[in-house]
Amino acid sequence: MGSIERIGNVAKRVAKWMKAGHQVVVVPSAMSGETNRLLGLAKEITPNPDPRELDQIAATGEQVSSGLLALALQAQGVPAISYAGWQVVIKTDSAYTKARIQGIDGDKVKADLDAGKAVVITGFQGVDEKGNITTLGRGGSDTTGVALAAALKADECQIYTDVGGIHTIDPRLVPKAALMAEIDIRQMLEMASTGAKVMQNRALSLAAQHRVPLRVL
Repeated sequence: MGSIERIGNVAKRVAKWMKAGHQVVVVPSAMSGETNRLLGLAKEITPNPDPRELDQIAATGEQVSSGLLALALQAQGVPAISYAGWQVVIKTDSAYTKARIQGIDGDKVKADLDAGKAVVITGFQGVDEKGNITTLGRGGSDTTGVALAAALKADECQIYTDVGGIHTIDPRLVPKAALMAEIDIRQMLEMASTGAKVMQNRALSLAAQHRVPLRVL
């Protein structure tokens, strides 16, 4: 999601899945560098910003990329609609900047899917019981994607990242790192707990708990 061109490429991939007869929910992250830019603006104002307001600010990055992706899909003739986390509703606790998902109301999403639409939902965010926007911490879009896959009983959750899949070691550091065809989710969780950066621990825990099949691409 680093540029308009890349958003267009994502739209083409989604359109391909839709034309093959699949129902698709897409959870984009913010555009490259946008979250850091937004948080940097807040810290220019005060060195110790209120966490609630940080979440209010940071959540806008995903809203922009979701709206842009929905437009890109529509431009390719794919019916699409975007939602923020609070519109779905993705319910969280009130631990600002590191909230945990407590539940998802998937009825609206299911209705849109049944109507033939691609549904684009902001990653990384939700809403607490008082109606405050919350964010899930770094890598939170993965967690949102897995949680939605579990709530919607999806056949598969695909995680697109900047490497070609799960490797035995970081391929950005070791070019000859071997690509793994398959790995048990609990082994992957152990790797993440010891420093592997491909997926967030909480996303993997959710996948293990709800038996969500994951594919990293």
